[in-house]
Amino acid sequence: MSDYKHPEVLVSTEWVSSHGGDPTVRLIEVDVDTSAYEKGHINNAVGWNWTTQLNDNVRRDIPDQEQFEQLSSAAGVSPDSTVILYGDNNNWFAAFAFWQFKIYGHKDVRLLNGGRKKWELEERPLTTEPPTITPASYHASAPDLSLRAFRDDVFQIVFKKEAHLVDVRSPDEFTGKIVAPPGLAETAQRGGHIPGAVNIPWAKAANEDGTFKSYDELKVLYESKGVRPDKEAVAYCRIGERSSHTWFVLKYLLGFEKVRNYDGSWTEWGNLIDAPIEKGEPKAASA
Repeated sequence: MSDYKHPEVLVSTEWVSSHGGDPTVRLIEVDVDTSAYEKGHINNAVGWNWTTQLNDNVRRDIPDQEQFEQLSSAAGVSPDSTVILYGDNNNWFAAFAFWQFKIYGHKDVRLLNGGRKKWELEERPLTTEPPTITPASYHASAPDLSLRAFRDDVFQIVFKKEAHLVDVRSPDEFTGKIVAPPGLAETAQRGGHIPGAVNIPWAKAANEDGTFKSYDELKVLYESKGVRPDKEAVAYCRIGERSSHTWFVLKYLLGFEKVRNYDGSWTEWGNLIDAPIEKGEPKAASA
């Protein structure tokens, strides 16, 4: 992991095995299917439900500062905690939580490289015992909105073409053949992609065991589609969780200075009145 621009934001399964019980370390498993946590989780890990705890389902938004403080406090997280995040789906939802921790200014937050998948492949121990948590008093910083793209920002990118738009969904979603992966309810009225976007599915950044590909492999992957660090990048997917995985890759592993996650993503854009869309095959990004 030393070849990455910011290797300090990743930890190995070996590191977690050795440090998971340290009093300054807080382990948090973030899943969309929380039954996995209930059936067995890493010792001392708190379980967060991505759907109900990392989203405000009334406002269709991320938790506000007070909500995030309450959630973190209940998990025993203090401002000086080392927070280690992991979860299902190759860390999609853990990466979304990482993005939120950075929005609210947490200094030391890291991902378990490979997530739950790698831990299980190595047959490391899991427990059904709930952790003993002493609630903390967590105080977040005001939200850093430079990490987040909103629909008006995306409209400006479409018209001015001053940033890379990286669509990390499957090719069938990108071309408009399907609007959402089968069985997923939150979707849009129209299929296709945002004009000017390139399609680099999130999974191309991961190995079979869920770990991230090497720096050199990632550099080739994105540069082959014209996505380079001399220009801002905005990632999007369907609801913002897959794109947070790509946001993490671009910002921390490849070291792009300016990267934003458009978490409104296709569910918002594909439902907007008069928002332009394109259909068809991927194309290279403009220089």
